[in-house]
Amino acid sequence: MKTLLYATDYSENSVSALKFAHALSQKLGARLVITHIFEFPSILGAEALDNPLPHIQEVAFKTNRSKLEKLCKEHLGDNWEKPNIRLEAAENSSVIKGIISKAEEWHAQMIVVGTKGGSGLEELILGSTTKKLIEKAPCPVLAIPKDVDRINIRTIVYATDFEEEDIHAIQKLTEIAKPLKAKIKVVHISTNDEYGGDLSMEWFKELLQNKVDYPEIEFELLFSADVFDTLRVYLGVVNADIVVMLEREKKGFLKKWFHKDLVKKMEDYGRVSLMSFNEKNHQTLHF
Repeated sequence: MKTLLYATDYSENSVSALKFAHALSQKLGARLVITHIFEFPSILGAEALDNPLPHIQEVAFKTNRSKLEKLCKEHLGDNWEKPNIRLEAAENSSVIKGIISKAEEWHAQMIVVGTKGGSGLEELILGSTTKKLIEKAPCPVLAIPKDVDRINIRTIVYATDFEEEDIHAIQKLTEIAKPLKAKIKVVHISTNDEYGGDLSMEWFKELLQNKVDYPEIEFELLFSADVFDTLRVYLGVVNADIVVMLEREKKGFLKKWFHKDLVKKMEDYGRVSLMSFNEKNHQTLHF
């Protein structure tokens, strides 16, 4: 059975991501592992301090297991008590390392998180944390904004820079789109100073069609000086459920800055779920 890993900080902002991850796991026929990564000093309350020191670890795990159960019962009802849903509390001084460790332990095909976390020291998923997770995760990361109510995924937009690495990412993306019967719209926004955008699109389209067998893929080439604003408007026009981008290695300062800035803006915009593939990951999803 394939696995989705959902990481929570118990905040209200993470509830949409929990519901999304649960619905997605059902549609994909995948196991859902629900985890919270904690650090001992931040969770030791009166209950823990009243116990002898050797029992602190046991109390910490029990406390977080109970909190995970309460979260699921409140927002998933009776649906969470099924064999394909696992609750996993884990201790780690680094949230990022803790999530990645759980993803590797369960051989997760995807990590699902919320884009914003709680408050103070208990914040889990902030923009910067999501970015670090995207850069280091062994599988794609799906970041769900607060109050997203779109459980049915019908339209997925893949923003391409016409890189060959995009081909591999789209190949993996079709493994998600196929069981969902979702349409993939491959879009490139060409700036005014970019030359040959239409020729690049034709080259990319031919290359993709030779390597990816999925009929529900469409291509769109847009021209604009403001890439982010044009993409934002486009997502609204096509009623996108998810926008997908590829996290790239260093390929020149300007290109790296432009791409990372765009991904960060998409996180901050926070109205459409953002899926990020890392070009270093060559794990096949096969849902």
